[in-house]
Amino acid sequence: MLVSMKELLQPTRQHGFAIGAFNVADNCFLRAVVDEAEATNTPAIIAIHPSEHDFVGDAFFAHVREITQRSPVPFVLHLDHGASVEHVLRAIRCGFTSVMIDGSLLPYEENVALTAEVVRLAHAVGVSVEGELGTIGQTGTSVEGGVSQVTYTDPAQAADFIARTGADTLAVAIGTAHGLYSKTPKIDFQRLAEIREVVDVPLVLHGASDVPDEFVRRTIELGVTKVNVATELKIAFAGAVKAWFAENPQGNDPRYYMRVGMDAMKEVVRNKINVCGSANRISA
Repeated sequence: MLVSMKELLQPTRQHGFAIGAFNVADNCFLRAVVDEAEATNTPAIIAIHPSEHDFVGDAFFAHVREITQRSPVPFVLHLDHGASVEHVLRAIRCGFTSVMIDGSLLPYEENVALTAEVVRLAHAVGVSVEGELGTIGQTGTSVEGGVSQVTYTDPAQAADFIARTGADTLAVAIGTAHGLYSKTPKIDFQRLAEIREVVDVPLVLHGASDVPDEFVRRTIELGVTKVNVATELKIAFAGAVKAWFAENPQGNDPRYYMRVGMDAMKEVVRNKINVCGSANRISA
């Protein structure tokens, strides 16, 4: 079934778990997420960055909606890091049930105004909205981008942001980055705890690829209920396909090497489900 983000995340805080958001770049990525979610009875979020949306095209989402709507597992179809009203409206027209508007690089008042406008448009058609306050870092290995110098989310400003925009979820900057890390990231757990004290909407952890599992679990204990994963899927897929071709240099049938890539991604999805504690949570 296909549901809104607000509905999907509703039981997470009460029951102390998070739900994985997995970026998909084509049908193999989509199948890896859907197959593993169904195999483990796990709610999941299918995330699409605007550049990924451009790559797969609008027609792809008729297929996404068909397989998720007929599934017994609840899914969200989510726009990741939409940068404009145009990105958001395109996603809504394609049947997305959740959108992120990322105004984090704008001056604060402009971020508030943009997010509030997206909330007004999206809520009118039952679509959930994720906002971002503070800036997520980047390692140079991810399509999601980011900044070299993180601006951490201010708890007091976060409370004001949610009150004025009406966003359903909030992506917070606490030290994570998009891509793979060259060394163990420094996560500001105290800041996260302070944000949780003053903000009553689900909190989102971006840049969870390559973050130690125990760090992710700690953020969930402190109130994160949505965990974003993208780069680890792509690294797993590419590595498995490269290894297959190394063993099969004359190979050319995608039915074989794409399957190997899919299986590698399923392992990543399975691990993140375990870290999030979301397996068998459909009836939670």
